[in-house]
Parts: sequence; C-alpha cells; structure tokens
Amino acid sequence: MNAIEFIFAGMLAAATPFLLAALGELVAERAGVLNLGVEGLMALGAVLAFIIVYHGGGHFLGFIVAGLGSAALSLLFALVTLGFRANQVAAGLAIGILGQGLSALFGKTYESLTVKGLPKLALPALSELPVIGGLFIQDVVVWISLAATLALWAILAYTKLGLIVRAVGENPKAAHAIGYSVISVRIFAIAFGGAMAGFAGAYAAVVYTPLWADGMIAGRGWIAIALVVFGTWLTGRIFLGACLFGAVSLMGLAAQATGLDVPSQLLSSLPYLVTIIVLGIISADRRLLKLNGVASLGEPFER
Repeated sequence: MNAIEFIFAGMLAAATPFLLAALGELVAERAGVLNLGVEGLMALGAVLAFIIVYHGGGHFLGFIVAGLGSAALSLLFALVTLGFRANQVAAGLAIGILGQGLSALFGKTYESLTVKGLPKLALPALSELPVIGGLFIQDVVVWISLAATLALWAILAYTKLGLIVRAVGENPKAAHAIGYSVISVRIFAIAFGGAMAGFAGAYAAVVYTPLWADGMIAGRGWIAIALVVFGTWLTGRIFLGACLFGAVSLMGLAAQATGLDVPSQLLSSLPYLVTIIVLGIISADRRLLKLNGVASLGEPFER
C-alpha cells in the first residue's frame, strides 16, 4: 500500500471523531448556543466507553454510556448558561476542563490498557477499486456516521424540527412570540451536542485507537468546534472539512512510512496548522460568515 492508498483507506475513520463532535456542535450552535467544552465531553465519553468495553460490556453499551455521560455533563452547562444566564464561553471552558479532569480520574487505573476494536465491513465491488478502494472498507460506526450526516442535513434543511432549531438560533424572541419554548429547544440541542461528543470520544477510544491514555483526545474537540466555522454552519461542508482534517492527520504517518526526513513533532502538528490557516481564510470572508452565521449565537435569552 503506497501513501495515497494509505490516506484513502484511513481518511474516513480518522475523520469520524471530528465529524461526530462537529455535527453535535452544529446543532447546538444552530440553536444559538456556543459550547466550547467539546474537548472535555469527548474525553469523558472516551473513558466511559473504554471502561465499559474493557469489562466486557460490548461496544454498543460502551457507546450508549458514553453518549449518556457526556449528555449529562452538557446539561450542567445548560443549567449554568440557560438557567443562570452565565457567559457561554466561560461556562464552556469550565465544563471542558471538568470533563478532562473526570476522564483523567476515571481512567487512571486503565492507563495503557487495550481493548478489541471493531471489524471492517467492505462494500462489494467498490472495495476492489484501485487506489480508492480502501474508502469502502470501514467499520460499522463509520457507515452509521455517514448516514447520520445525511439524516441531520435533511432534518435541518427540510423538517419542522430543523426549522424550529434554526429559528431559535436566528431570532429567539420571535420564536418565543409564536409559541416555541426557546429554553427547551436549546436544552435539547445542548444535550444532543453532548451525546454526539460522547460518541466521538467513544469511537476514538474503543475503535479507532482501542486503548486508553490520558489526553488521547489530543485537541480533536477544538478542531471539531473549528470545523463548524470552517463549514460555515452547513452540514455538507462540515463533512468535507472532517475528511480534510482526517486526511491531514494521516499525512504525518504516511510521510514517516516513506522515509521523509521531517521532524515527527512538525508532522503531528499538521492538523492544527491547517486549522489555523483555514480559519484565517474563512474569517477573511465576512460576507460568507454573515450569510450563513447564526444571528444570536452565544447570546443569552430573556423572556
């Protein structure tokens, strides 16, 4: 397998933690809530899933517990920001730190232990294609993530639920005036975002790299938040951005495998360098951000 085939084979799996967390953050931000605690929510989900799988509970149960645990922590963020109208940026950072602290506490006795991952499922014929055939050999979570991306796009774009979420984010006072509960919609969006971050962390810990190490999320939560801006709050662009970052994260390994004489520290920093560059480019286009941005993002709602 050459470097290009290696990147195509692993791109979707590498993109899945970014994609799941970014989709959850997209829903929260579409409802007008900025949650910067995604990194900690992913870390908590990762350790909970690992503990469940390590003790024989199975991957399905591990994902469920991870989603519920991270959703519960995100509801603490909802209580502080929606109930007490605390600053969303400060509260999100605090929740992120709390999640990372809890993951370090719960995972202390599991350091460097491993679990069994999930088998790959290949699509007939497509998986035999030259160069890009590896794209069609993925584990079940990757296939579910792709389906979830399509479903979320359809819900936000074409359903009444999606319209309500977007209305609450754009003009919460108008949504409240016509009878929608802004607080309830935002609580739902925050819990959904927390659950998706938990799923993302679970995938990273028990499927993509099935071992536990403190700090293993390694900034993926921050990249997921950046992906929402990178995709200008559009589901399709967020998916493409996740694939881009997934491919970039594999370039370091591919370069090392080919014997390229580049410091490993520089190669491992590639996803973060790309994040900074892309955000700089996107932020320069004020028209695009204004066109697709969320009008009340980060603003507290008062009846």
